[in-house]
Amino acid sequence: QVQLVESGGGLVQPGGSLRLSCAASGIIFSAYTMGWYRQAPGKQRELVASITRGGSTNYADSVKGRFTISRDNAKNTVNLQMNSLKPEDTAVYFCYASNGRTHWGQGTQVTVSS
Repeated sequence: QVQLVESGGGLVQPGGSLRLSCAASGIIFSAYTMGWYRQAPGKQRELVASITRGGSTNYADSVKGRFTISRDNAKNTVNLQMNSLKPEDTAVYFCYASNGRTHWGQGTQVTVSS
């Protein structure tokens, strides 16, 4: 059974930082592209960042220079370091694993507000 469990969300002030983590089980982690999507109220889900099996990364233009995605194949985790957070980053953040078939986590809420 595939499980993706996100953690690290919460409430932070504008300009602050959060680190999201996603722990995967039930998959050969190193064989998967991993990443994060987010969905804000009333908006479509959008890709935030991804990292391939080989470590190549991709970011949404809106988070470039502020967010960093990384993976630890020994611990089966993918992390998203989010700096200089803005109110428009407020959303539910979903971890995913993709290798032809895509698996999703349940999401973690990130709220950026003063």
